[in-house]
Formats: sequence, C-alpha cells, structure tokens
Amino acid sequence: MSSDAASPLPPGARLGVDVGTVRVGVAVSDARAVLATPLATLSRDPGSEPALGDPDIEVLADLVVEHRAAGVVIGLPRSLSGEEGAAAARARTYAAVVAARIAPVWVRLVDERLTSVDAHRALRESGVAGRRQRAVVDQAAAVLILQTALDAERSSGAPPGERVRPGRRKPRTKDARP
Repeated sequence: MSSDAASPLPPGARLGVDVGTVRVGVAVSDARAVLATPLATLSRDPGSEPALGDPDIEVLADLVVEHRAAGVVIGLPRSLSGEEGAAAARARTYAAVVAARIAPVWVRLVDERLTSVDAHRALRESGVAGRRQRAVVDQAAAVLILQTALDAERSSGAPPGERVRPGRRKPRTKDARP
C-alpha cells in the first residue's frame, strides 16, 4: 500500500483521462470533486511515444491550469484477469509524462476495465449513432474513469488507484494499490 493511501487528496476539481492510441478523452469534475462531465477529445500522434512538448500533453496541462485541477486521474486498461498488457504500458508511460509536465499537481492511475465498452453502450442507448460515437466515446470513457475514482475516493476517504511519480514509468511494488 502506498504511503499516501490514508491521506486524503486536496480539495478541488479533478481531470479524468482516457488514453488511446489516436485520441485522448478528457473529463472534468466540479470543484467539490463530486460529479464528472465530458470536457474534450485531444488528438495524438498515433505512432509515437508520449513526450514533454507533445500537443496533447500541452493541452492537457493547459486544462489543468484552466480548471484549477487539484489532480489528474488516468485510466489504466487491465485485462479482465487484472493482467497488464501493451495498452497498460502505454497508459503508464503517458501518465509519467503528464506527471512530469504538471508537477506538483498529483496524477493517479485507476483501473478502467470495460470503460470504453460501457461508454459505447451508454451512447448507443442514448441514441447516439455509430459515426457520431467516435467523436465523443473517449470523453464518455473519461467521464466513467473519473466518476468511478471520485466515488471511490468519497466512499473510502483515501486516494483512488496508484500514485504516479514524475519521471517514473512503473511504480515500485510498495506504491501499487490493489
């Protein structure tokens, strides 16, 4: 368990991020960190590793400032068995770059199993057609990631997921939370 697991996070808005290979969905909470809403879809360069100075990283950093975000929650895509594959490795790398860019604002990785599936289902049920879903599904997934983290934080009184330290790709074992 992480050393910060028992200490509550500071008050303020949070951003939720769904990292994809082509797009990044972003959601924002209210200042009391109760309700997540869609915010933006950012384009990514699909063939490159995330790096400081990338346009999507810079826009995300600007959104942190604009919304006075206390922190950022990034989805960690694990398989149903809990194993981590290539997508999780990409999310960890992205989170490390974001953490380095927005420090001292905190960044946490949270389990996001099935959020994209749930986002597609919710959009379909609300009448959004397939082609139009692509434009907003990343934001919808970011809302689900962020809302789950907000609810977990409120119910447990502890920070959700695992802390991301700037400049580190993977946490040490003692930093990871189940």
